[in-house]
Amino acid sequence: MPDKIKYILLLLVCVFAQAAFAQMPTNPNGYPGRQNQRINTNDTTTQQKNLTADQQMDSLRKKQDKKRDSVVFNSKFIKVTNERLLRDSTQLLPLDTGIVNFENYSPLNKPRSPKIGLGNLGLAERSLLFEPSHTIGFDAGLHELDAYMLNPEDINYYRARVPYTQLYLVTGGLKEQVFKITHAQNVNPRLNVGFNANFIGSQGFYSKQLLAQNVSDVNVAAFAWYESKNKRYNILGNLLYNNLKAPTTGSIVNDSIFVTGSIDKTSELPRLTSSFENWAQSGIYLKQFYYIGHIDSVKKGSGSTNILPTQRVSYTLNYNTRKYEFLQNDIDTYHVFPDYYFSSSRSRDSLSVTHLQNDFSYSFYLRSKNIKNEVKLDLGLTQDYYTYSQYVSDTTLNQYGVKVVQPLKVQQASFQDITLKARFSYRFSDRIGLEGNFSQIAAGRDFGDFLYDAKLLLAGGNKAGKIIFEGYSQSSSPPLVYTSWVSNHFIFHNKFNNQKTSSLSFNYINIPLKLDLKAEYFLITDYLYFAAQTGGIDAHPVQLGSPINLLKASIGKSFAWRRWHLDEYLVYQKSDYQATLRTPQFYSYTSVYYKMLLFNVLYSNIGMDVRYNSQYVAPSYAPGLGQFYNGPNVTFSSYPIASVFIKGTLEHTNFFIMYDYANQGLLSTGFYTVNRYPQMDHLLKFGVSWAFYN
Repeated sequence: MPDKIKYILLLLVCVFAQAAFAQMPTNPNGYPGRQNQRINTNDTTTQQKNLTADQQMDSLRKKQDKKRDSVVFNSKFIKVTNERLLRDSTQLLPLDTGIVNFENYSPLNKPRSPKIGLGNLGLAERSLLFEPSHTIGFDAGLHELDAYMLNPEDINYYRARVPYTQLYLVTGGLKEQVFKITHAQNVNPRLNVGFNANFIGSQGFYSKQLLAQNVSDVNVAAFAWYESKNKRYNILGNLLYNNLKAPTTGSIVNDSIFVTGSIDKTSELPRLTSSFENWAQSGIYLKQFYYIGHIDSVKKGSGSTNILPTQRVSYTLNYNTRKYEFLQNDIDTYHVFPDYYFSSSRSRDSLSVTHLQNDFSYSFYLRSKNIKNEVKLDLGLTQDYYTYSQYVSDTTLNQYGVKVVQPLKVQQASFQDITLKARFSYRFSDRIGLEGNFSQIAAGRDFGDFLYDAKLLLAGGNKAGKIIFEGYSQSSSPPLVYTSWVSNHFIFHNKFNNQKTSSLSFNYINIPLKLDLKAEYFLITDYLYFAAQTGGIDAHPVQLGSPINLLKASIGKSFAWRRWHLDEYLVYQKSDYQATLRTPQFYSYTSVYYKMLLFNVLYSNIGMDVRYNSQYVAPSYAPGLGQFYNGPNVTFSSYPIASVFIKGTLEHTNFFIMYDYANQGLLSTGFYTVNRYPQMDHLLKFGVSWAFYN
């Protein structure tokens, strides 16, 4: 019994001793004492906290999130280039996500290249200012819908670390709609593929009769760009499809709509209700080049690298077919057309052109070690093979003696042109650059056409800006529509000289000052244009025997004061044949806006765009021919056209809300740019662009 008591007492002493030591604080080294040390009273081995179901779910989410990539993808992961940037080297640029000129979505309202047209987006257009063509060789001469075409040189190519998609929408109700989608992604680090799809729809502002003013344009392209692992071989290509339908109304019957007014403009009667022109084009474009010898590279500030070859060989294949159609389904009650040769109430005029181009070139580059000095020589040969055929609709007797309407081939031809090309350039320390381009058609239908161009660049540092002197001389064959044309309402068989253009220009650019000045002089010999008899509508090609002198001066400047910004662009042009070259002497574009941050997240601009041009003798338009011509000497009053807007950007989204032609009724009830064709009314428009990186 005493032994049992002894063991019990010993056990109690041990228990109380452990309890006593447990009350004493310990330091980080595990020794007792030191009252100023924090006491850790959490014993995770013996205590467990009961979690609710929601808390357990949050814990699981945290564990899953730790396993995921925490990178947030944005535009920095997308680089973009195009065929022009790949001509000399591999150049990549950051994706443009800004909102500068975001509201100027229409190809008719580009601030520095304004157009005139037949009233709304999608109809025939031409440049308001003098902008000569810079091409040689075969030309069909039909360009009234060029602004809505998608061409190989318009395609962008991407290097995307993540799939990139952009959706773009502009709507003004049924009056006007534009929708675009672009998608690009890398199949692997060296191969990028994607597609573009563009749509334009417009009912216009006058008459809702069938086909009266309904525009329907579709552009679709699939593209790809591959660059080999060693950076020596590149191939880019695209498949294109264009289908443009532009109604030909002959304008509305009421030629004084802005004077007499109208209760309901949509009830105004057009001269033609069911006639339109339809352009269809499809093609394939492939360009491949291989770098020979040593390859230089330059690191850019954006983190991208420019690959610079020392020798390069390239080959380009371009194959496309175009069909231009004019379909008249109306009796010409209001004398829109001058005459008819095959049918008074039905036209099925068409021109089909097939073009196959093979281009070969060799480039040699000689650079200093610091890559600032460079001499370059390009030699090339281009073969262009064309075949075209033109049809009209004619009534004939079949084998049973019954009248039938069928296509009649009125002309057909096949030919080729061989063009020799050379380019020389010299660059010295980024301060002096000299460049010369020479293109000469040495054999073929358009033998003798040439384009010689020279440019001198003088740069004086970032603050001093740079000066560019440029001059060119060009001789180009008359387009097909001027020399050999057969349609239901127009037939031409003419022999004209080549039109020749010589030009000299001076351009000063200062980026820090946001200033650019340009002065241009043009001498045009054997100028080709369309004209009509006095008071008539019988448009026909004419060649001016006297040379034309034209002086064009422009200035662009941006100002900023605190949050206020002003962008200004002014043009003055004067010729000694102002009645022949029907363009205004003065044009201005002004954009004034206020920058601010709304709700601490929305970067936005609120402002107004104003366009103005001085009075000029307005051109007329010839339906069925697709040409602007010098008709009656009509001059319209000219007033500013103002549009107010708010635009902004939030993360991956840009948007604008614009009230176009907001000053209608203030100075004028409406305006004309082409004889007989009233222009747009005021319209509230909304546009948005979404970008997705995933």
